[in-house]
Order: sequence, then structure tokens, then C-alpha cells
Amino acid sequence: MIKFMKGFLINLQFFTALPIPLELPMDKEHLRKAVQAFPLLGLFQGIIYSCLFYVFHEFTPFSHLAVAFMLWLATILVTGGIHLDGWMDASDAYFSYQDPEKRLEIMKDPRTGAFGVLSIIVLLGCKFLFIYESTLNVEQATYFFIAAIPFLSKSVMGVLLLTIKSAKNNGLGSLFQSAAKPRVLWIYPVYLMSFLFLVLLISKDYFLVGLLILTAVCCLFLCRRKAVKWFGGITGDVLGASVEGTELILWMTVWLLHYFVMG
Repeated sequence: MIKFMKGFLINLQFFTALPIPLELPMDKEHLRKAVQAFPLLGLFQGIIYSCLFYVFHEFTPFSHLAVAFMLWLATILVTGGIHLDGWMDASDAYFSYQDPEKRLEIMKDPRTGAFGVLSIIVLLGCKFLFIYESTLNVEQATYFFIAAIPFLSKSVMGVLLLTIKSAKNNGLGSLFQSAAKPRVLWIYPVYLMSFLFLVLLISKDYFLVGLLILTAVCCLFLCRRKAVKWFGGITGDVLGASVEGTELILWMTVWLLHYFVMG
């Protein structure tokens, strides 16, 4: 249990901007536990977002536009933009229309190209639209959606990490991949069923969360196929881009549910 907690703290150090002033062990056992805790990292982030949204929505005089902006901004600040960096690097590489090896070289370049800048503008602009309109009519399900999105995206990240070959032998993705095998993913369905059961106990909108889970599964298969086709495998940047892309599609799903199901 202690190793698992340390693995969770490793995730906080690597994938968030939250200050964790501890020197944590980076051996294979602790990194393996960190991979198993990826979904819990996402759930932790989602709970932070939901609580922030609840406080600003219920206890401040701010307009809905301002509250939506606070939620949108929190998704950037809490992660420190680490996955956004991967999105930009992967976008620069993809839009070069080169072979996978050349794309990997482009992702190593610390400079950001025009396609990376344009892609981040489109991503953040679309996400803000989806967040703003999806939270216009706040219901109980809204808070579950906010918590579920990073939970599911981090679950997708973990599965991609351990089920796709690494495209290079160094970097953050390779570090975590070398420490764990696909069999450690057995705990992910346990997390998923536990979350769905909790929603079932509290809310009548559990079937909407089920649709969100189904969408995340579709994102998983799409990312698996494109990662191999476009980049020859997985890298830290590709994982980051997959997290951002999955969250964007999940927010779009909530946006569509808001119009056609919940409206």
C-alpha cells in the first residue's frame, strides 16, 4: 500500500504542477505502481475540477462565462500544460507529412512550429466552447462528467502505454513502459466498475456516464491505430497528445449530450 501511495505521488510530480516536496524512489516497482495509479491521478484531477466548479458556481457572484473560464483554466494550470506540450509536438510532427522516423525527429525539436501553435489554439478554443455550453444548465450529472473526463483520459493513457511498442528507447514514455507489463492493467476495470457503481448509487444519469465510457473506449482504439500508423509506436509526446485528444472528444460528447439528451 505504501508503494502504491508513492507511485501515486510520482504521478503527481510528473503529470501535475502540484508541489510534492519529496524525493521519491524511481525503481521499477514504484513506477509499476505509478502506472496502476494513472486512473486515480485522473480521478483526483477531476475531483479538483468538480470542486472548483461547484465553489465558483454556488458561492460566488461570477457570471457563468467567468466560472466556465475558471474551470477551463484549471485544466491547464493543474497539469502544468505537460500534455499540451505533447499535443503541440505531435501536431508539428503529424502535419509535416513525413515518414514515422522523420516525425520522431521533429518531435525531438524543442522549437514549436506553426502547426503546433495553430493546433493548440484550436484545441483550447474548442475545449472552452464545450466546457462553457456543457455547463450552462448545471445538473448532478455535470459534476460526474467533470470528474470522469480526466479519469477516463488517464486510463486511456495507461492502456496505450502498455499495449503499444515504444517508438524510441528514451524519454518519459519509455521510462514508465520499461517498468510495467500489460498484466498490471487488471486493476483498471476495477476502477471503472467502482466508479460506475458509485454513479449508479447517487445519480439516475448513470447511463450518460456509460456513454462517456463507451466514447473513451472508441478513443482508445483510434489512438492505438493512429499512434502506430503515424509515429511507429508510442512516445511521451504521443501519450500527451492522446490524453488531450481524448479529453477533447469526451468534452464534445458531453456537449452533444447537453443539446440532444439533457436539454
